Amino acid sequence: MLPLVVRIERGAPPARTDALETAARAVLVLLADERAHGDGEWAEAVRSWEDARIRKVVRRARGTEWRRAEALPGITVTGKSAQVRAFPPIPLDGWPKDLAKLQVSGTELEDPEPPVAAGPAQPVLWLNPELEMSAGKAMAQAGHGAQLAWWALSDAERTAWRDAGFALNVRSADPADWNRLTGSGLPVVRDAGFTEIAPGSCTVVADHPALR
Repeated sequence: MLPLVVRIERGAPPARTDALETAARAVLVLLADERAHGDGEWAEAVRSWEDARIRKVVRRARGTEWRRAEALPGITVTGKSAQVRAFPPIPLDGWPKDLAKLQVSGTELEDPEPPVAAGPAQPVLWLNPELEMSAGKAMAQAGHGAQLAWWALSDAERTAWRDAGFALNVRSADPADWNRLTGSGLPVVRDAGFTEIAPGSCTVVADHPALR
């Protein structure tokens, strides 16, 4: 699985939407990194993970915990208020001790104000409006959606997205629009049901302009 660690300092938590968007971008930055390709040091681990289920687990850290996590091989992506570190995939029983001891459940975040509407020119990861997910679960699902979009793009489209800093939005879909989105042919995340929601639930539709 691919570990993601979000920095949540006491008294200064990130905004929920920014955390989701930063997590999605962290997954993309790792997938695009040269170490994840060819003979790169992470390439074999990434290939083995992509050949199985692309599970992601989000944990939280602060203070010393965060500094220890940053000392491990990985990539930190910074949003407006959020910092998320993505690590190369590891076996379920192979977590480094400084990650294994981090909390995985109960991560709740709020948006101080409603996010602005997403523009048509940027990719949007549409969340299922009928599902209740913790912030950590939603971050993992946003990461899945970003990855499915990445897989669906051509090399030139991937390069353009990377050059744009992997700009994207994460928004809750309009309930009246959800059925159209899931039937549009865009990449859809269907959850395996390990945590929180029922197996097979559609959680995210990855709406990239190049895929419309």
